[in-house]
Amino acid sequence: MQRDAIAAAHRWVAPGLANLGKGQRAFCSWDEDSITMAVEAARDTLGPRARTGIELLVLSTTRAPFADLQCASIVAGALGIAPHARTLDIGRSQRASVSGLLAQLRAGQGNALFIASDHPSGKPASTQELTYGAGAAAFTLGAENVIVELLGSASRTTMFVDHFRAADSKYDYYWEERWIRDEGYAQIIPETVAAALADAAVEASQVKHFIVAAPFRGTGEMVARKCGIAKEAVSDHLDEQCGYAGSAHPCLMLAHALESAGAGDVLVMVGFGQGCDVAVLRATDAIKTFSPVRGVSGALADRQSHSDYLRMLAYNDGIDLEGGMRAEKQLKTAFTEQYRSAHQLAHFTAGKCSKCGTVQFPQLSYCVSPGCQAPASAFEPVDLFDQPAQVLTHTGDWLSYHPSPPLYVGFVQFDIGARLLMEIVEVGDAGLDVGTPLRMVFRVKDIDKARGYPRYFWKATPVAA
Repeated sequence: MQRDAIAAAHRWVAPGLANLGKGQRAFCSWDEDSITMAVEAARDTLGPRARTGIELLVLSTTRAPFADLQCASIVAGALGIAPHARTLDIGRSQRASVSGLLAQLRAGQGNALFIASDHPSGKPASTQELTYGAGAAAFTLGAENVIVELLGSASRTTMFVDHFRAADSKYDYYWEERWIRDEGYAQIIPETVAAALADAAVEASQVKHFIVAAPFRGTGEMVARKCGIAKEAVSDHLDEQCGYAGSAHPCLMLAHALESAGAGDVLVMVGFGQGCDVAVLRATDAIKTFSPVRGVSGALADRQSHSDYLRMLAYNDGIDLEGGMRAEKQLKTAFTEQYRSAHQLAHFTAGKCSKCGTVQFPQLSYCVSPGCQAPASAFEPVDLFDQPAQVLTHTGDWLSYHPSPPLYVGFVQFDIGARLLMEIVEVGDAGLDVGTPLRMVFRVKDIDKARGYPRYFWKATPVAA
């Protein structure tokens, strides 16, 4: 979303917001949240690698869609993580991602997948609405092909309240910005950084990438000066490209910094919130082979730009739009069927008949190919989420209710032979045509608003939206 569009919408009440109108900020579509962003970040990290070796999946977020339902288990199911792997949710602090990543690095127990995902929400006409963003980052942890190693760390806990969000509140409450800068970031972080550098036996002058995430611009440079770290070492805060992605932002900045880090570079990552966590890292020679599928740079380059401020507001439940009678449909989820079909639905797994080669989804108790009808026991599992596909037929439906009209649906033809009627999202200005290349994305399928339960499934989106 273009920031000047947000500022223009509030010019009548808060003309001063025009000073923050430069650049753009990321925001979640109606069918995106911390879970869907976590899946996308993890897919980018894992690539085509097998998931069988992952023993632990940790998801860090302060914006979980559930108050009492483990989100990490949903992410694990979408990624095809083995059922015996442990899953864990952490959050409730802006330094949750750094705290969680640091805890796993210190533990060093087996192969793990750590994901930080967040989309903080700012009240309309607030500075946070313009400066906040959304994003996720994922890291695989283990002992093989290590591109970054932990040299040292330090932590400090203090009840410094810069902001808070009540358990039943949607928006954060912030204290005065100068107080947060001068008494929070400027005092708490430098002494923790000094302790971490001492623990790692590293001088401040050796730091090549200094990662400080904050919702206030210029904070990284100010803290670096206090720490004796060169201004040139301050990592790109991604202010003008995506905005502040809450507790996930330090990890997002780290992922971005690793794209340009060289062997031997020292990276210092700071997590701030009711204290401070600092991790001192060093890139190994293996960093030369580091190549994410898209990475942070690729994700930013793949963006769609919007200037319809009301779109962002509607997606964030900032306004209650009239959906008409078609929006009154009840969407109660049958948890029994969701459980029984989880092996197909979560990881988008089709069945390939070993007798005739037909690929079908969903899998029935027999092969649907005429003249075959082999039993399901003869099927081989085939994951569809990463299979090349293209548009076979499509339509844009303005009659059915949809949170982001029109509703694009059509038959998706997979290169391996499967064919499926799917929703197609983020079509973009280029539109759709027969043969348009598609990729699969994990999204919210629909939301049972009467019970507050979102259902997740896979959708198709143009490769070059």
